[in-house]
Amino acid sequence: MTTRPEIHYRSWIGITVALLTLAGALLLIAHRGPEDDALNHFQGQRAYQDIAKQLAFGPRFPGSDGHAQVIDYIHNQIRQAGWETHLQAVDQEGDTITNIVATRGDADPEIILAAHYDTRKFADQMAGTDGLLPVPGANDGASGVAVLLELARTIPEDASDNVWLVFFDAEDGGGIDGAEWIRGSTAFAASLQHSPRAVIVVDMIGDADLNIFMEQNSDPTLTRAIWDQAARLGYHQFIPEEKYSMLDDHTPFVRAGIPSVLIIDFDYPYWHTTGDTLEKTSADSLEAVGQTLLAWILAMQGAPQP
Repeated sequence: MTTRPEIHYRSWIGITVALLTLAGALLLIAHRGPEDDALNHFQGQRAYQDIAKQLAFGPRFPGSDGHAQVIDYIHNQIRQAGWETHLQAVDQEGDTITNIVATRGDADPEIILAAHYDTRKFADQMAGTDGLLPVPGANDGASGVAVLLELARTIPEDASDNVWLVFFDAEDGGGIDGAEWIRGSTAFAASLQHSPRAVIVVDMIGDADLNIFMEQNSDPTLTRAIWDQAARLGYHQFIPEEKYSMLDDHTPFVRAGIPSVLIIDFDYPYWHTTGDTLEKTSADSLEAVGQTLLAWILAMQGAPQP
């Protein structure tokens, strides 16, 4: 009588189990939805829709109806993404300035990602009566907010305990009725009780023809780390050369000695004009910036990168 060798029997069991496991994995992949991919990848198209939503509110300078609506929108999107929001209200120069702070947990911030959500009241880069019209703020205002909202949806929970997302008010009112620039970020920086390792400000990063040069007042080590991350991901929009020296929402942190970086494309022909509209922005540009920052955050936190 001939018997089947035991080793062959066990091999067939192993092969069968492996095939069943592979089939199950393929079935799982086949049933993955967009919400699964969103956990690991910044979705530029969804961020683009966040710009469209903000534009639908109209002008968003302090005191306008759109200003109140965009605060509610940011608050609701952040809450849906699993973060808590805290409002910092400051009465200043006749305006109530409202910064929106998003956190997960009670840890002090080690990384702060920030953008301004207000828009400019007058399109003063235009001649004549056109200069009295409000700026729509698709790129200058809405694009930075869109990147932060999508980061809120994609940063893993276990990598976000010491990350704060801050939406600054009253960045863009300088020179109007004697108002200063960067009032929201100045108030927030003055209120900080803890010095973070890094503050990253994104502003005007949705330009369809995106070219982001290194900003001269930014921390050089942090700047190089972010630009190197972009290069590893293949995002040519980050150009490793200095070009501009800017007064922007990173300035109060620079003055306080906190390592800070401004990510901005200031070569934008529609700056402070009524032409700053949705079609001048791009989902690809938003994704290049957002995915770079997501990978940089995960590297800073020692977490696996997507």
